Amino acid sequence: MSHFGWIDGGIVGLYLLATMAAGLAVRRYVGGVEDFLLAGREMDVHLGIASLAATEFGIVTCMYAAESGYRYGFSGAVPGILMALAMFVVGWTGFCVKPLRDASVMTLPELFERRFGAGVRRASGVVIVLGGLLNMGVFLRMGGEFLMTVVGFGATTAGGESWAASHRLELTMTALLLMVAVYTILGGMLSVLVTDFLQFVVMSIGLVAVTYLLLGKVGFAALADTVEARLGPGGFNPLVHPEMGWPYVLFYALFNLGVVLTWQTSLQRVMAAKDSRTGQRIYVGTAFFFVCRFLIPGLWGIAALHALGPAAPGVTSLSAMPTWLAGFLPVGLMGLLVAAMLAADMSTDSSYMLTWASVIYNDIVAPWRRPGWTDQKGLLLNRLLVAAIGVFLLLYGLWYPLRGDLLDYIGVTATIYLASMSTLLVACCYWPRATQRGAAAAIVVGAAIPVAYLVLEQTTPAVRTSIGPHWSGILAYVGAALAMVVGSLSQEAA
Repeated sequence: MSHFGWIDGGIVGLYLLATMAAGLAVRRYVGGVEDFLLAGREMDVHLGIASLAATEFGIVTCMYAAESGYRYGFSGAVPGILMALAMFVVGWTGFCVKPLRDASVMTLPELFERRFGAGVRRASGVVIVLGGLLNMGVFLRMGGEFLMTVVGFGATTAGGESWAASHRLELTMTALLLMVAVYTILGGMLSVLVTDFLQFVVMSIGLVAVTYLLLGKVGFAALADTVEARLGPGGFNPLVHPEMGWPYVLFYALFNLGVVLTWQTSLQRVMAAKDSRTGQRIYVGTAFFFVCRFLIPGLWGIAALHALGPAAPGVTSLSAMPTWLAGFLPVGLMGLLVAAMLAADMSTDSSYMLTWASVIYNDIVAPWRRPGWTDQKGLLLNRLLVAAIGVFLLLYGLWYPLRGDLLDYIGVTATIYLASMSTLLVACCYWPRATQRGAAAAIVVGAAIPVAYLVLEQTTPAVRTSIGPHWSGILAYVGAALAMVVGSLSQEAA
């Protein structure tokens, strides 16, 4: 039973008012497309760290990290450790991100056009938007389900329900979307950066407070004992866990390197930075946060395993954590948690909507823009694109039947573009023999493998056990790299 009361509602209401006011206040500073998409490239290190950390921790992040803790124990934090290592190394060395920022482009495909031509730019844009929208497609649903469970709206009422009661999920998802869409459409990246800073503060306070209470009331030793009793050695070592093993570790090593190098929502902070050195420092400063973003919700997932057990009636691995939180948190802290999770979700959704709109505008519809195209027309089109993406997310979130592990779904959909785009970026920056044919081959192969897996997973469920998301992902990264080499050398030979 949830302890959500009027005090909690007041805390959440005050947070929402402050966020909307902050997001709308900066809309008057948006004078052109570059202001809307990149905040005029004036972001400093501290704002960049707060913005990137807030963007890359949403309710969906909390849900899949907690599910990993519930299913895999402490081994579930491995993707976060790999992400932190990749971000630190790339930020420290400037690998790929320095030449990318120095090129002063708005998106990855814009850089690829300079090396591989306009056709590769458009194809890259299509693949990035496809992978990005499918990846984000479950965000609203996860956010809605989490909030409904935590505040106690998930239970059905006796004696029949009103229309509103029977459509709680749809109404919750729509409300989340509308709040985010209003300030994102009006203020663009400027609103995102300002609200991200506020959301980062609220999110951090909420995460720390809940974790402190958990460790004080339950204790780390009890959580470790639960993992040992329920999961055995696999709860501490992913290489011996029957559902993980080295394919899991290798896939997420490739996946996280691809995210750091080419995930557009992360790169948008690098591109909006004052210079390449500032962008690198943002990456280095944010690296450790990615351990925390897996470890803290992972502890919550382990706490759910400790309190509910592995087979609680009516509880799935995905709903275990919010179900546990609903009964664990007292009044006041419950409101702080809901505000923190709304902060996390709003910052993620706003940044992602803006990011995919920028790719559509800058790389897909660019050939149809007339020579007399004005900034005002560009602003209008970008705002319409953000609104259209919001409608897609609402419909897709209600329609798509999620199968298997949430993190695996996130990994596979992102790989649709990460496999090929990371290959193109490395080749563009460091391999002089890379050619247009190689780039095209990498895009096709890198996207085809994860798309085929997603289709087969829905039509032939046995593919999940026979091939699995990790093997399909590894094959996509290796296949894209080989396609780039073979395609480039064949064009060179011709």
